[in-house]
Parts: sequence; structure tokens; C-alpha cells
Amino acid sequence: MKKILVTGGLGFIGSCFIKKEIAKGNLVVNIDKVTYAANFDNIKEVANSDKYVFIKGDICSQDLSFDLLQDYKIDSLVNFAAESHVDNSIKSASEFIHTNINGTFSLLQSANKYYQNLSAHEKDIFRFLHVSTDEVFGSLSLSDKAFTEENPYKPNSPYSASKAASDHLVRAWFETYKLPTIITNCSNNFGYNQHKEKLIPTIIRTAIKGVDIPIYGNGSNIRDWIFVEDHCYGISLALNKGAIGQSYCFGGECEMKNIDIAYLICEILDRIKPKKDLTSYKKQIKFVEDRKGHDFRYAIDNSKVKKELGYSVSKAFKDRLEETIKSFI
Repeated sequence: MKKILVTGGLGFIGSCFIKKEIAKGNLVVNIDKVTYAANFDNIKEVANSDKYVFIKGDICSQDLSFDLLQDYKIDSLVNFAAESHVDNSIKSASEFIHTNINGTFSLLQSANKYYQNLSAHEKDIFRFLHVSTDEVFGSLSLSDKAFTEENPYKPNSPYSASKAASDHLVRAWFETYKLPTIITNCSNNFGYNQHKEKLIPTIIRTAIKGVDIPIYGNGSNIRDWIFVEDHCYGISLALNKGAIGQSYCFGGECEMKNIDIAYLICEILDRIKPKKDLTSYKKQIKFVEDRKGHDFRYAIDNSKVKKELGYSVSKAFKDRLEETIKSFI
């Protein structure tokens, strides 16, 4: 049985990971600040499990995270806790700096203090896995090759800059203190329980409400979409099979323009939840002022994780998208 400290486990991705780990028989201690993006319903299936412990707290509290590491004899720390909505970071970056940079620093300090006092055997087992994003690599043109683990960091938003900074801290604690760290960078997640502010939930929600479906600019921005369960599968592979000091990129092998995502969602809704007047939901699509500094394209090359970890995408994007839409309606 593994004993895992998860941060931000009431969020979309963290909660999915927790449920999968508890299903394996692992003990999970979840520390979450319970911000606007947290949702206790995300974890209701395991809330009463004897393998699950919830602690309300801020990852910036070094004493709290250190005590949890010691009290539960943790052998893996997986850091999901982050402010992640780009629009919010543009409006106000301070909370992104606090959580994404200072919070990661605090966790690294606590984990290193804990790690240095472990036995040789316990040190061999311990891992600090930091969950990050492909946005740290910046923006691609149509002709650029997909991101790999070797891409230089070129963040363009306050959000991606704060995540890039946290990645650099994690790398530094490995190089300087030999803390056994692993970094994962993922493409855009989607799936059940995703917060309403994200693109796919926004399209579904506004379509069903019968109001404008907002699409930035002309909808030509391209994203690589990964189903949340595939992402969590990848994180588990990296945690159990990944080499310390390495980074691993996980993508969904599905690049699509935002407008094409909107069209596809509308087509699925036209079929499974048709309007009374039988008009298409596509008529609700409205282009709005583009986001400041909007990255044009993200894409991830899965070659390394396929070769070294045995990673693969479970189902076609369209199938997973329809499952997601049904979970929202």
C-alpha cells in the first residue's frame, strides 16, 4: 500500500487521481485550501473510505505539510494544487504567485526536510511529483513540431509564468538537494466534474441554457485535448515508473481548433438533446474579443512517455467528448 499526500485534491484533476489511487488500495491524504474551484462532490465516492483523509489547509504552510508527511509516513507527494484559469491570472496575478510559486516552494521545503531524515530504504521509495502544464513552453505556429520534454520554457501569461517558475523550483531542489522529484506537463484536460469556467464546460453550459456560446477571436486557436482519466493514468505511470529528475509530457493526441470543438459539441447536442424547434445549437455561437496574449497553438509529442512508461490514450476524443457532454446534462 502506498501512502500518498495529494495537494489540491478537491479540484478536477486531483480528485480523479485520488479516486483511482484509492481503488488500488492506496492511502490518500488530501490537503486542499477549498477555493472557488474546489468541489466536495468530486470526491464523494470515496469521502467515507478508510483509505481517504481530508485536511483543509494551505500548501504555503510548511509546518502543516511537514506534519502530514511525518504523521502519515508518506512515501509519495503529488502536487496538483494550483490556480489554473488563464483569464483570472490576467485580471489578477497575485493569487497565482502565492499558490503556484510560493506554495510549491513551501512544499519543496517541507518535503526536503522530511526526506533528509528518512532511512536509506525510505529514501529509495519517496517521490515528489509536480503536476504542470504545456503552457510553460509558450505558443506554437502551425508549422512547429509538437512540444517535447526538451522544449525551452517561454511562458506568455501570468498563469503559465507562475507554473514555469514552480517547475524551475522543483528542478532546482532535485539538482541541489537531491530531492527525488518528477515533473509532468499535460495538454488541455477535459472530462466530467470540470469547473464551469473552462472551455468545454462553458460551451456545453451556455448551449443548453440557450444563450450565446462565447468563442475568443475567430476560434482558430488550437489545443491538444487529453481526457482527465488518461492524464491521471499518465501521472500514476510517471510516479511508479518514471526516473527521478525527469519530466514527462502527456498529450491527448487530438489537436483541434476552438471553433471546431464548439461545432462538434453542438452537433452532439443536436443529436442527443435536440431543441424543441430543431434548430442547431451552432446558431448560438458568438465570437468575442480575444484574450490578451492568447497563445495560438499547443501540442504534445507523446513519444517519450510511450517508450519509457508505456503510456497510451484510451479512447478516441469524440467518444470521450460525448461521455463528458452526457455527464453535464
